[in-house]
Amino acid sequence: MTSLAQLAAKKANLQARCRIIQLIRRFFHARDFLEVRTPVRTRAPAPEPYIEAIPSAGWFLAPSPELYMKRLLAAGYQKIFQIAPAFRWNETGRLHHSEFTLLEWYRADADHEALQQDCIELITEISVGLDQFPLISFQGHTLSVAGRWPRITVAEAFERWAGWCPGPDPDQQRFDLDLVTHVEPRLGFPTPGFLTDYPAGQAALARLKPGCPEVAERFELYWAGIELANGFSELTDPREQRRRFQDTLERRRLAGCSVYPLPEAFLDALRHLDRAAGIALGIDRLVAIFTNAYDLDQVVAFPPHRD
Repeated sequence: MTSLAQLAAKKANLQARCRIIQLIRRFFHARDFLEVRTPVRTRAPAPEPYIEAIPSAGWFLAPSPELYMKRLLAAGYQKIFQIAPAFRWNETGRLHHSEFTLLEWYRADADHEALQQDCIELITEISVGLDQFPLISFQGHTLSVAGRWPRITVAEAFERWAGWCPGPDPDQQRFDLDLVTHVEPRLGFPTPGFLTDYPAGQAALARLKPGCPEVAERFELYWAGIELANGFSELTDPREQRRRFQDTLERRRLAGCSVYPLPEAFLDALRHLDRAAGIALGIDRLVAIFTNAYDLDQVVAFPPHRD
């Protein structure tokens, strides 16, 4: 149970959270993004190997608003964003909650590099708005948003810190273990940094890189060893996307995981979507960094694993 004393102790962090969300909205409104609202429940979540959706009266709580937002892109919306709750089964820990807050934004006629520039400008503006520019103190580290934000490919990072190259379709368990153990702790010091060119097999909804189909145009943003965002150039070929979904659902079946219906409305909408890019950023984690909070429990009023 969350006590009244615990709630009172979080007041400064919750005030900072409110300010950060205000700054996020100001950032996107100033750039002519349309703020949208999509359903919290979905009949067919995007199939991903290790993300479990939470059942809800025959449907599922949405692990992400992604598929709905891409349908808006397909309908002709150019720049959209949303601050939304997201839900994932049995994710509990210092940096994981089963219910959390995502910022997602999408650009028509853009690629992953445009999203990386958005990240730089957004987090810089937040730090200025919080009077924490350019230096931020977080868990014994002095962080900064000023200067060059480094980029390193997955292949380079794994060869440097894990001693092997993942290739286009690495073993999922080995990849995840070495990513968390050897690679992530070294990323994002002192400035945020981008881990780029994910293996093709690690990109369920991302476009493969032209001229280099072994990797996808997918990146993750890290700061102080914490993954903040996952973005990519969108795969817009409905036949290829259907094939990837079917492969993932078969892998889930063999692993004993839930097998969802195919998201037919999304796949149909892809026929009308050209070049686009999208990204999801974890607001709770971003707030934790700016408030020097050790875990997510300190930056939400009521953690989902407590009453």
